[in-house]
Amino acid sequence: MNSKQRIYDLWKALYPQQPTDLLDNFMLDLKPSDGSLTQDPLWYKDIVVYSLYVDLFAKDFHGLSARLDYLQELGVSCLWLLPILDSPMRDAGFDIRHYDRIRHDLLGLDIDFTQEQQETVFGSFLQEAHQRGIRVIFDIAINHCSEEHPWFVEARKSEDNPYRDYFIWTKDPELYKDARIIFKGMEDSNWEKVGDSWFFHRFFNFQPDLNYRNPAVLLEMTRNLLYWQQLGVDGFRADAIPYLWKEDGTDSENLPQTHWIVKFFRAVLDYVKPGTLLLAEACQKPAAVVEYLGDGDECHAAYHFPVMPMFYKAIAMQSSQPIRHILSPQVTPEIPANSQWFTFLRCHDELSLELVYVSEEDRKYIHEQYCHEPEWDFRMGEGISARLANLFQFDERRIGLAYSMIFSLPATPVIYYGDEFGKENDTQYYQQMKTFVGKDDTRFLVRGPVNWELRMNQLADSNTFQAKVWNRLHQMLQQRKQYAVFGRGAIRFVDAYSKEEKNDHILAYERVLENERMLIVQNLSDSKQLIQINAVEKMATDILTAQPYSLRSLPMEPYAYHWFKIT
Repeated sequence: MNSKQRIYDLWKALYPQQPTDLLDNFMLDLKPSDGSLTQDPLWYKDIVVYSLYVDLFAKDFHGLSARLDYLQELGVSCLWLLPILDSPMRDAGFDIRHYDRIRHDLLGLDIDFTQEQQETVFGSFLQEAHQRGIRVIFDIAINHCSEEHPWFVEARKSEDNPYRDYFIWTKDPELYKDARIIFKGMEDSNWEKVGDSWFFHRFFNFQPDLNYRNPAVLLEMTRNLLYWQQLGVDGFRADAIPYLWKEDGTDSENLPQTHWIVKFFRAVLDYVKPGTLLLAEACQKPAAVVEYLGDGDECHAAYHFPVMPMFYKAIAMQSSQPIRHILSPQVTPEIPANSQWFTFLRCHDELSLELVYVSEEDRKYIHEQYCHEPEWDFRMGEGISARLANLFQFDERRIGLAYSMIFSLPATPVIYYGDEFGKENDTQYYQQMKTFVGKDDTRFLVRGPVNWELRMNQLADSNTFQAKVWNRLHQMLQQRKQYAVFGRGAIRFVDAYSKEEKNDHILAYERVLENERMLIVQNLSDSKQLIQINAVEKMATDILTAQPYSLRSLPMEPYAYHWFKIT
């Protein structure tokens, strides 16, 4: 099937009663790819992603361009820009006011800037990044927008306004009653009243959900993606995609039509320029998340949300079993060959413990182990709002261990800005944003600006906590980029023994890709272990230190990790 026919088939699946006139006109504006590839189509398997807010990290794109050398030196090869599109900023930019405009302050321009000015500033930044081998993706919320979006401003004027049908309205707020409330503790309904009608929202009440039953919405959102693709953006993090299509009598999550919408986005992007990443943000169990990869024809990659809390559980329990279990085929299904998992330790949101993908037992255990302050609680126990350094109580050994796992397990790793030097919770920023937003959103604790003068001074002194964390990450990343096996290789878990008994404190596994073979050995406990590993050669060299070790009698310090090259 050719790519154009694929687009038409998906349209007919979504809108069987609709003629194709709208799609015909849409397709006339598209210039199909000539079929040539200027890049490895699987580039997203080899990158290390760094997630940041442009304004909090570097004020604007001019400042971010000036920090690209720092990021390149760290070992970063892809930037994930947290929301940059025009927004009132009540939800950190996920409440989008214009999908084709970047916030003027990020561009360093006056509020009435022209599209040409936008493309000059942003295009210059993209060129600077690409010259350093750094790709750029950004967030786009495709499920909802801001109540200040021009579509919604028009929609709320009257019931016969042509934009009314861009959103979901009712006079019966009992509809969709099986849809769970995402922001428990901050919202008590998915409906918000305007006049004598209600509009539907899955997140904050100032973020109306888009109505994809209206084909005009699908085409408008696709045009937005195409605009940024044409400017040179390498991909998009598709925010909150499980909720795109709603059906009364269901929980309105992961419905077939939602997958067809995402496949449509992918098909159009591939038609114009293959290789533009679609990254799924779906807070679901692995078996449900895998569905967003389709048969390699939906999203290219997806976050493995359930593995994230298992890193914390494994270190708290001092046991390898949580990781071995969550990555077993019984829990994490095999994914298409051209697909990839993305993993992270922390992100711009809370350490999520949603019961949609963790058990009540695990939620309670992890919350008790890591929610060290009452004010870190988020969503009534289903999350912890705290930075990585706070969660691990400023222990650079445990931070290094956790990063050893995500840098060496099968996935593309994501670093959250500031975690490379142990950035702390920002109470001042949280209080400031709590007042501005008008909601007690403790996720603002894990955001906040970077004081670069302070951080550079800390990093210049090798004895500081910040320098110790940075040096650990830098050491691992410099080695990781030299071996394709970390992003593309298979995994086989290996048992470690102490006095002929299996030592569960040790998380060990082989990574194999063609002639590359690595053995990763990590001590998850707070005590020294003396182990032996029988499944590989007797001697091996740790690529992190260039030191040879005996694998038949290997001492492991608390929270230590080794990356052995097997020849």
